[in-house]
Amino acid sequence: MKITAVVPWLVKFEGVGWGEYLFLEVRTDEGVTGWGEITTTTKVANRAVASILRHLNQLIVGDDPSRIEEIWHKIFRSFTYMGSRGASSHVVSGIDIALWDIRGKVLGLPIYELLGGPVRDDILLYTHPDQRHFTTREGVVQEIRAICDSGHTGIKFDPFPSYERNTGFRHGYLDGQLGKKGEHEAAELTALIRETAGPEVEILIDAHGRFDVPTAIRLCRSLEEAGQIDWFEEPVPVESYNALGQVRDAVSAAISVGERLHTRWEFVPILENSLAHYIMPDVTWTGGISELKKISTMAEAYYVPVSPHDASGPINVMAGAQVMMTVPNFYRLETSRWDLSKYNSFLETPLDNSGGRLKVPRAPGLGLEMSLEVLRANALEGFDDSWVGR
Repeated sequence: MKITAVVPWLVKFEGVGWGEYLFLEVRTDEGVTGWGEITTTTKVANRAVASILRHLNQLIVGDDPSRIEEIWHKIFRSFTYMGSRGASSHVVSGIDIALWDIRGKVLGLPIYELLGGPVRDDILLYTHPDQRHFTTREGVVQEIRAICDSGHTGIKFDPFPSYERNTGFRHGYLDGQLGKKGEHEAAELTALIRETAGPEVEILIDAHGRFDVPTAIRLCRSLEEAGQIDWFEEPVPVESYNALGQVRDAVSAAISVGERLHTRWEFVPILENSLAHYIMPDVTWTGGISELKKISTMAEAYYVPVSPHDASGPINVMAGAQVMMTVPNFYRLETSRWDLSKYNSFLETPLDNSGGRLKVPRAPGLGLEMSLEVLRANALEGFDDSWVGR
């Protein structure tokens, strides 16, 4: 079997803030297809990564897709002088996921069986409210109650207002500060969500790496008091391990990091220096299924739980779930929405997250198939499969 094409699919999607998903398809000469995903968080990044994926046809077409580890290193080392973060780890992630999908389909087994077999029957989730409903107190209460009624027992949100920041970009970093008014609003929202959800639901706070050290410490302490939060995620920008250590030492809440750490090497100082209580690698950004398994095994040696990040689509969710079926030190898997019906519009068979737990199919590979009809109908011009075979 040989790889014949790498096809990036950039498609419209209303369920995310940036309005699109970036999937990829690896085709073979025997008709077996593997699917991956690399959705980033800006349109310019999606287009840059899609362009790189097109050029990978020059590198891996003709290769044997079963040689997953070899292809991983072939791609990764081709970007050595660009650095190992960002675009290089993103493209290798998507290809790696697709190759594991192909391998499972060829052998007739789900990916988790190829990684050592399951240690659990399904995957515990945490999820996000749709914060567009948070314009009124009643809107907050209705959204949180709907999530709890669906069976989810973990809720993550970003309570910090963006109006005080003049970057024009919600998750950017300028001066790292938030005033008292913003702090009080965040505390009030967190308290309301805790009151509505009750004491048994885990409340997870995402700071998106926006704050300097004293601001992060102050905000975390405020939310600890207001909402008895269960973790504080990315309190400071990811570039400084020293800043992260200062926050960890000064607060009581558990610290979670990892969505913007790429490959196993960037997790080494986190684990060796006890800088986080949870790690949250993103399977579509950190190096794919191969790398997520390796990072999880590293974390197991430190007794640090793994909670894969998801800010994108259905392949991200299922790829992370396939690995976590085999990981003893698993905490929860993230889904960016509790209602997955919009994810399911791209799939031949819908995902099942009933009761706040993802049921992982025993079907071969990832356990899902993308609908080419839906992809073609929603693909942005120039980002479909119309060029293949020319």
